[in-house]
Amino acid sequence: MLTPARTMVVVSQRRVLPAAATALGPMPGTDPVGSAELVLGEFPEFSYLPELPDRGLGADVLGRTAAVLVDLAVEMVPSGYRMAARTGRHHRRAVDLLERDLDGFSDAVQRMGQPQGPVKTRFAGPWTGAARIELSRGHRVMTDHGAHRDFVESFLEGLDTHVAGLRARSGAEVVVQLDEPTLPAVLAGVLPTPSGYGTVPSVPDPEARELVSRVVGRVREITGAPVVVHCDDRRPPVALLRTAGVDAVGLDATGLHDAPSDLLDEIGEAWDAGTTFLLGLVPATEPEGESPSLYETALPALSLLDRLGLPRSILAERALPTPVTGLAAASEPWLRRASSLVNDLAKAFVEPPQDW
Repeated sequence: MLTPARTMVVVSQRRVLPAAATALGPMPGTDPVGSAELVLGEFPEFSYLPELPDRGLGADVLGRTAAVLVDLAVEMVPSGYRMAARTGRHHRRAVDLLERDLDGFSDAVQRMGQPQGPVKTRFAGPWTGAARIELSRGHRVMTDHGAHRDFVESFLEGLDTHVAGLRARSGAEVVVQLDEPTLPAVLAGVLPTPSGYGTVPSVPDPEARELVSRVVGRVREITGAPVVVHCDDRRPPVALLRTAGVDAVGLDATGLHDAPSDLLDEIGEAWDAGTTFLLGLVPATEPEGESPSLYETALPALSLLDRLGLPRSILAERALPTPVTGLAAASEPWLRRASSLVNDLAKAFVEPPQDW
């Protein structure tokens, strides 16, 4: 295992993230302790609370988000997660799985020692959570302003407790990652209604930005740390996230080779404004043929900077490499190979090879 140099990435004048490798959260398997030990071993400077969706209902990012809700509950129906009138077995299972994850991380810390840097924990963002979880009659939570407000406030109250618990178990600063893969669809107005014959009206950019800004501000108050918002859509709303005050934006850098000029402008402006990027570069599952070289893996990031006319030194200043998506579908050998590649990239960002 290669450990990146212990420098720091400046997010803003008052927010920093370690210049180190990390991953997005999902991992294969069902063992919280073993997964946490692997994370602490591979990503000691920017570890994360593993998410193990192979365990089924309640173990994915929506289930984990539901698990921290206060005075609200969800149940599972054929179409997905739905708000429930009372706490039932589905909700209790999600809460129990999250508690096992926290206990597993605590056990791993006791065996391997306290993390060298912050610990990241992942949840659905305020638009994706409210777009993918339904109200009792099948409509999306986001379609009811009152229900949406209550959902967000309940989540933030529960997040406060969760962060305190993870901080106590890890002895480390906690960074929250909010995933917003559905935000572009929310903005475009392409989400289907329950009948399937219509679409949910688009949300104007100012309204979407205001909610993201409010949530990010509250999360930052809870953690005292930078807030990451990740969007793996091919056209992430970078400008909206930047102007909402997001400290770090996560995206799939391998999908930007054909990005339109307006998106490139947004990325360049965000970097100029001091935003840090978590760049998805390493395949989440083993590619066919030979494993990519370090240079081949880094090439999307290098090409992006060349297109933007930015110095490659910005990778050491305000960029962190990650896998392209979560590693839940990775084989055991590829899980370790991908982790090694991400760590090698982080080291190369700080000390570029001569042939770069």
